[in-house]
Amino acid sequence: MFVVMNNLLAQGWSNPSGNNPAQLSDLEVVFASVVKYALGFAAIALFVMFTVGGFKYITAGSDPKAMEAAKKTLTYAIGGVVLLALAFLILKLLSVITNIPDLTTFTIRQ
Repeated sequence: MFVVMNNLLAQGWSNPSGNNPAQLSDLEVVFASVVKYALGFAAIALFVMFTVGGFKYITAGSDPKAMEAAKKTLTYAIGGVVLLALAFLILKLLSVITNIPDLTTFTIRQ
């Protein structure tokens, strides 16, 4: 454990609050990290779905069942892209309506 902490400190990692325990303001960093990794995972999943759906479509030949399965996969992938884009646009629309500058950033006011 001590070696791991020394390695992290050597790489520039530090506890912004010194040796104090976690504080409520630390949730901002946790939330930002969760959102970043969730969006990254969604992008990878969509890429895989497009790739698999395209491969199924190309290799389906004249089999109507395989062609239908490929079309469903591609339809779900397109639906995922639309859903991600709509979520972002809804946040931007709410930002304009409520006159809050940036709703995409999680901050805890003190």
